[in-house]
Amino acid sequence: MSVVAVDIPENTSIEGLIKAQAYGLGFDLVGITRLGPAETAPMFEDWVSRGYAGEMTYLPRWTDKRRDTRLPFPGASCAIVVGLNYGGTAPTGPIARYARGDDYHDVMWRKLDSLHDWIGASTGMPVSGKSYVDTGPILERDLARCAGLGWFGKNTNLINPSIGSFFFIGALLVDLDLEPDAPFEAERCGTCTRCLDACPTDAFVSDHVLDATKCISYLTIEARGAIPEDLREKLGTLIYGCDICQDVCPWNQRFASDAQLAEFSPRPVLASNDSRTIALEILRMEQAEFTEAFKRSPMKRAKLSGLKRNSAVALGNGGWSDHIPDVEDPNVINASYHRR
Repeated sequence: MSVVAVDIPENTSIEGLIKAQAYGLGFDLVGITRLGPAETAPMFEDWVSRGYAGEMTYLPRWTDKRRDTRLPFPGASCAIVVGLNYGGTAPTGPIARYARGDDYHDVMWRKLDSLHDWIGASTGMPVSGKSYVDTGPILERDLARCAGLGWFGKNTNLINPSIGSFFFIGALLVDLDLEPDAPFEAERCGTCTRCLDACPTDAFVSDHVLDATKCISYLTIEARGAIPEDLREKLGTLIYGCDICQDVCPWNQRFASDAQLAEFSPRPVLASNDSRTIALEILRMEQAEFTEAFKRSPMKRAKLSGLKRNSAVALGNGGWSDHIPDVEDPNVINASYHRR
């Protein structure tokens, strides 16, 4: 993508222009914060030490870099933090809304890299920086709150008072000295506990504390092997991820909006939004079919074996066990579903 240099008018701040460009690229939220010690690092380390991360063994790595956001990209002094709506108004279904289209990492990276290029062209000098989208040793929620994008809901999601919580977070770390925005100080959940009460697996230890090993998103995406028997029935007919704690949030019920990007539209294999149909399609898939059907999809993270396991559980919970076809891995799949 070619970038045209832009003259900055007098009395116009670079911060204002950066935000305008970010919005022009399609981001729904943008804020700026200075880098430094991460406020939530001690809580994160305590959370990991309690075993709530489960099999996500990558989370304890790079502890020093998570503690100080200046360390992941040496020389950077500020972060431009963005939010991108992925659509909270689409009907609920067996696949979490965020995963129905293309991989959000790729979509966000392209936009953040374009913003990075634009900043360099606009300032007329090389600007060192790097884009991060849920893959580096950075506590992005911490940066987003510090940049004024929202507060931590009781379900641990970042909530913005204008668009709710159905959005991705990304950050562009740069070596520019930018004027930061005020952090979001208010906590606007009040006495509401709808998200905690609605969780089918009782995954919330307390307000703002999630035991990932009981979370349906973790069980259907990150966990390997068979799903624990005492949790199988509680998964219902969900196949990949879970939106329940977001669906019941009053802020989403009032302010969630449609996704604006075509990249987040459901791919053909998921178009029915019907658990039985999708589960049977997945269980019949060979690896080559899976690779083609889920090209550029975040659902590849669970691998075909994981999605077949989840599909068998969903069919069993839905009362459709008789429709489960023969499979090649009885230890992971046939032993993993709940028969009604």
